[in-house]
Amino acid sequence: MAGQVLFDTETWRQLLGLVLMATVVMGSPGPATISVTAVGAAFGLRGSLAYVSGIVLGTVAVLMVVATGLVAVLVSVPKLAPILAVASASYILYLAFRIATAPPLAANDDQAARPTFPAGFLLAIANPKAYVAIAAVFAGAGGLGVELKLAVLALMIVAIHAVWLLAGTACARFLRQPVASRIINLVFAATLVLTTALATFS
Repeated sequence: MAGQVLFDTETWRQLLGLVLMATVVMGSPGPATISVTAVGAAFGLRGSLAYVSGIVLGTVAVLMVVATGLVAVLVSVPKLAPILAVASASYILYLAFRIATAPPLAANDDQAARPTFPAGFLLAIANPKAYVAIAAVFAGAGGLGVELKLAVLALMIVAIHAVWLLAGTACARFLRQPVASRIINLVFAATLVLTTALATFS
């Protein structure tokens, strides 16, 4: 069976389509991806790993919720969606403030000030874009088995957030200068708020 899948050109075509769709839809700017980039820029690679791990595992949890159909049950619960939206927006505004006011990277030695694993996990599961994007991608590859789609999309979640994190840390070398640090952090904070508003109200 595994050998048949390995040499089945139609399966490979569908896998390629799934990866491309995930890259475009799940990898596009949104609250989670922009926050990963902003945190990477403001706190550096090592200072961001706990937060990004939380984002990744939280997004994988969203994937599981979508795959098992639990998202339909959650949506049917009265007033739950607005509560999640308010909680997510509140934390994102707080995170944007933290990013906008983060000191230059060379002076950023306060471990307590760095975003944490639970913060990343909570943002991921309360991120409205994640449910819509993952559901669209998951449904768009109907010819593949559920287990294969789960495995591929879980790997894509890791890869997408790793790329956004590296993009943020690439800016870190500019953040050792106070003026550049303040400008870049403000831009990232504003972009985070904007993408969240677009994901929530679109």
